[in-house]
Amino acid sequence: MTPAVLIAIGGIFVLVAVVTATMASRWLIDDTATHRRLRAVVGASASGMVNGPAALADAPDPMLARLTRLIPKSPKDMSRLQRRLTRAGYPAYKAVVVFALSEMLLPVVLGLAALTIFGFRNGVLPALFVGALGYAAPGLYLGRKTGMRQKAIQNGLPDALDLLTVCVEAGSALDQALAKASEELHIAHPALADELRMIVTETRAGKARLEAFRNFSQRTGVEDVRTLVSMLSQTDRFGTSVSDALRVQAETSRTKRRQHAEERANKVGVKLVFPLVLCLFPALYVVCFGPVVVKIARAFFPELEL
Repeated sequence: MTPAVLIAIGGIFVLVAVVTATMASRWLIDDTATHRRLRAVVGASASGMVNGPAALADAPDPMLARLTRLIPKSPKDMSRLQRRLTRAGYPAYKAVVVFALSEMLLPVVLGLAALTIFGFRNGVLPALFVGALGYAAPGLYLGRKTGMRQKAIQNGLPDALDLLTVCVEAGSALDQALAKASEELHIAHPALADELRMIVTETRAGKARLEAFRNFSQRTGVEDVRTLVSMLSQTDRFGTSVSDALRVQAETSRTKRRQHAEERANKVGVKLVFPLVLCLFPALYVVCFGPVVVKIARAFFPELEL
């Protein structure tokens, strides 16, 4: 294969990658950090209203309907995939379609690319390998995004509970406290602020508060959120103080966050062993013992001309 053909193939794949990344950024990333900061600075409402609309359902799109027919997945599988994407921060149905199509097309594209580069005789195994890698890559990316988002929600939950406690003790209703907390946390903890805003939107749409909190727990999959929902359910059932329950839950979440940070700090020494042994110690041994070895070799083996 001539260099011109390789350059042409590389240019095609770079173009496809750029177009795909652009479409994904416009489809999947609906809310950037810059837009959040601008809305927080310019569009902050003094009345405690929630910043930005939170849609409960997607608007019908004929293009998405046509693309959905091409996906060989049952409605149950699509619903399960949508729950996974929602936990990763992509609640829109178009994200489900893009993810399912990427699982279908990416292995084919990478496999054909391997066959084109290595030839049909020698490219079968590379095509199978990169095809399997292309099929697994979207799932790995989704798992990583889900873990990062759950960690962000876990870290921001104590601050949100503190804000809710202050607002409730100041005389605000729980719905108003949730709206205020989502407004204040919009920059520091955007993922948690979006979830709180969704709770407010669902309650204003007519859902029961406990049902909205249960949906919050299902969307995030965070253990502390499930504990919070259970605590609020018991508070609503037995009529106990909401502020006291929120304060206890905030202290518990803060303690867990501190313990997790201490655990990670204690693991640093163990994690540094392998980089030190493999990277630092060989260079140190060469610097310390290299001249000695050279002198000994010159003394006992003068014919080596070291």
